[in-house]
Amino acid sequence: MKHHDIHLICGGTGAGKTTYAIELSARIGGVLFSIDEWMHILFWMDSPQPPVAAWSLERVERCLAQIWSTASQVARCGVSCVLDVGSGRAADRARLIELARAAGLSVQLHFIDVPAEERWRRVHGRNTGRERVRQLDFEITREMFDFVESRWEPPTDDELSQLDGLRIGSTPQ
Repeated sequence: MKHHDIHLICGGTGAGKTTYAIELSARIGGVLFSIDEWMHILFWMDSPQPPVAAWSLERVERCLAQIWSTASQVARCGVSCVLDVGSGRAADRARLIELARAAGLSVQLHFIDVPAEERWRRVHGRNTGRERVRQLDFEITREMFDFVESRWEPPTDDELSQLDGLRIGSTPQ
């Protein structure tokens, strides 16, 4: 397998990004950076209820800045990094790719391609506790799912081609 410094994981809510990222980091001996874990540990206990998008997005941006700062240092030491940071919009992916290239780091995009109906089924299963995958799983309402879905921009074939991208079908949940 060709060495890449940064492995960027993307897919819609419930696609199995974190499951895939955990497996990938173990397989390549890389360091995993998961936005859900950082948000849970640093901010979840202080989050307003019900959740407020602006509050969450501000903290996500803080986490992303620190994740990038740390991951880029690790990658420059020769250890691959797996970024499970959502990457749901083309502009978000482009920003990370630009940062990586400016630091002289190579990037591979991993697109977890699972249809929305299947992803909602998984999320609903987690919500009801039947299919809880990790301790960090929290309830995602249909409204939250639909909001994130409205912002989701799957990578184009051109984007995948430029980033030595992989399209991964359904991952087990």
